[in-house]
Amino acid sequence: MALLTAMIKTWMAALLVLVALAWPGQAATFSMKRGLNLDQWTTWPGEDQWGDAKAILPYPEWRKFLREDDLKALREAGFDFLRVPVDPSPFLSGQTVALRDDLYASVLDSVRMINRAGLKVIVDMHLIPAGGSRKIGMAEVMDNPQTFDAYVDMVRKMARTLAGEDPKTVALELMNEPIVDCDSDGTSLWPDRQQKLFAATRSSATKLTLVLTGACYSAAASLEKIDPKTILDDNVIWTFHSYDPFLLTHQGATWAGDFIPYVTGLPYPLTAVPKEQLGVTLDTIRARIKAEAPWTRQSGLLAYLDEQVASMDSPDKLLGLMDAPFKKVEAWAKANGIKPQNITLGEFGMIRQEYGNAYVMPAAYRAAYVRDMIARAETHGFSWSVWSYGGAFGIVDAFNGDKAEPDVMNVVRSLH
Repeated sequence: MALLTAMIKTWMAALLVLVALAWPGQAATFSMKRGLNLDQWTTWPGEDQWGDAKAILPYPEWRKFLREDDLKALREAGFDFLRVPVDPSPFLSGQTVALRDDLYASVLDSVRMINRAGLKVIVDMHLIPAGGSRKIGMAEVMDNPQTFDAYVDMVRKMARTLAGEDPKTVALELMNEPIVDCDSDGTSLWPDRQQKLFAATRSSATKLTLVLTGACYSAAASLEKIDPKTILDDNVIWTFHSYDPFLLTHQGATWAGDFIPYVTGLPYPLTAVPKEQLGVTLDTIRARIKAEAPWTRQSGLLAYLDEQVASMDSPDKLLGLMDAPFKKVEAWAKANGIKPQNITLGEFGMIRQEYGNAYVMPAAYRAAYVRDMIARAETHGFSWSVWSYGGAFGIVDAFNGDKAEPDVMNVVRSLH
């Protein structure tokens, strides 16, 4: 009888654990409010250099430039967490076999350095497209089952590396902006792949909060297609990204399609300047398209410019564009019993300057955009992390050792 009673108690305890895991809407162990994305690379060494410890370590590369005082300054400015992009490619490259353990250890050191500065950390496995000398990127991982399996194994090892850290101060994001399921024919590969990643990671790190996302660049519309009930775990935070309206946030970015590189000089919002001034700027963009774009694309690019401007040329239209992702995510969360604190706006921001382009976005426009996006996120109860510390979107650093204007950071400071 005593044995039967003990067995029943054990069974009941196990059942309670399962119920707790399956119950939607519970809080994650890791909590955060206001964050900043650190830089992924600053010098971008080629893959042929990755076998050189001096070139690749410490890792991530910002460790060569930032000190604990720099991190403490971020905490004092009002941030409570950092999202730390970690490029998975070196972990998948044959160049780094002899240094692989050192790479994992260096990520762990970086996490502890941030924690010592009084900031929480999301370790973000930030897969990007291959190119130049980089042999493995997003497409290779998504298109080759063997490479995807290697990626899963790498994330499992990263989870194991972080598993002993305080789960209240460290979380792990399994993949940044998956580029898959972007087509219109209904394919849906990402849910199964994310489940595979989740299972491998959770088996190695039972206490860490894991950050999950939708497919196709982590867009809000992609998160809507995820059924969170297939992930029987309450220690999860869901993320989405928004750079809407893209026409304004990515001006001049040469890597952002064949239209945006011709666009510079537009204000935020478009109504921030007189109509006549806006008209001159648009005519300059049109002239650039006519002079530089392939003639077969010119009429399409010009029509697209007009269409995009018309979609945001009044305060109400702009409001609708910027609100749409938040409304989608809020509706999805409510339908699935997910609390707002378990959702994060993982990336947003406005370009400062495309590398090599003379045009610099006026700081007042960038600050106004970031202020408006923060207000939206916080009104919905979502945490947020702005992109990024330095580089093209930098709010602290610009390029080549220069500092960004203080306007965006002052927005964050004003939130205290």
